[in-house]
Amino acid sequence: MLRIFISTRLRRYFKICVMMKISAVFIEKEIKNHTLTIDLCARINAPVRAVDSLKEAYAYVNSSDDPVARGKQTLILCRNKGTFIKNCPGTREYNCCGYEILHMASFCSMDCSYCILQTYFHPPLLQYFVNHEDMWHELERVFMRNRISRVGTGEFTDSLLWENFSNLTQRLVHRFSRQARAILELKTKTVAVDTLQGVEHNRKTILAWSLNTEKVIHSEERNTATLAARLKAARRCVAWGYPVGFHFDPIVIYEGCESDYKAVIQKLFTCVPAESIVWISLGTFRFIPALKQIIQERFPASGVVYHEFIPGLDGKMRYFKPIRMNIYKKIVQWIREAAPDVCIYFCMEDDEVWKTSLGLAPSEAGGLSEMLDAAAMAHCGLSVPEVGLSEDGATAKETAEDQKVRG
Repeated sequence: MLRIFISTRLRRYFKICVMMKISAVFIEKEIKNHTLTIDLCARINAPVRAVDSLKEAYAYVNSSDDPVARGKQTLILCRNKGTFIKNCPGTREYNCCGYEILHMASFCSMDCSYCILQTYFHPPLLQYFVNHEDMWHELERVFMRNRISRVGTGEFTDSLLWENFSNLTQRLVHRFSRQARAILELKTKTVAVDTLQGVEHNRKTILAWSLNTEKVIHSEERNTATLAARLKAARRCVAWGYPVGFHFDPIVIYEGCESDYKAVIQKLFTCVPAESIVWISLGTFRFIPALKQIIQERFPASGVVYHEFIPGLDGKMRYFKPIRMNIYKKIVQWIREAAPDVCIYFCMEDDEVWKTSLGLAPSEAGGLSEMLDAAAMAHCGLSVPEVGLSEDGATAKETAEDQKVRG
């Protein structure tokens, strides 16, 4: 029995290594004897090199004719020398969701043409942080807050890409289940949900999928799961009691896109019950100017950057506002026909877009963060913050005394 268990587990680890196609591993010498480093290196069938400086890994990636492609096969194991919990990188010019990022890893082995991570990291390569003890310490401070916190792992990587690699996701789901004021959102384009079955979650983890038309998935989202597979995975998670979310981002404009997005929404609500959905976000394709050349070079058949774009207030290229509002209004209508009460929000849009496309501005609902907090409370059984405590969990008396001490 033990032999069978070990064999099954090893096959799972080898499967993830094959999916990620790791061809080289670099580890910082300072963490080479870390327990997790040793454990991970034992599971990966690729050359491992301990280095004094990560510049050696960067040089290895940059020596390729396609550094981005090589970076997707090169893994760095290192210490996160900054903070694990970071604020959403929104801008004040647009309504931001107030989401917090749990920065457990960087980059992704999938290959979406429009991915901003191709320009965000220099050079972009797979990076996994092993100092989980520091991460847990930061999370404990989050759990002590006297306010709702929405935390996710899908900003700098795909949340479930590393699932079988370190079993961290299962541990996060279990830990979030034991507190009452924070939710964990796992965003993915994969179907790697098997290990989440049977994990105690207490509805404090939201499984969320990025959705797009079959045409966009086929042409722009290499090595990702099909639309049908994503929806099937979502349905499985609903059956296990998890709340779910969906993100139509980026919405890509092309001839025939409206009927295609309508078809996606119809398939979504045919597959997933509306009452299990915490929220659905909408965001049109936008990109920093530097990404255009990368897309043209790495994805010559892609047409995503050839449209009517204008610089936004955040410096990113965006579709003209009337184009964005037109597609938003239609998608909102199709969603509302199937799920009148589901929370819909826009990613990084101003009040005019909100008001025209959805009929309300976030300020009319107390703010976007408050809207999403309310949706999370309704679906995930979160506790209402206590009166008389500050947001960090201190009493009013303690806060006043702290201020007195600080002078």
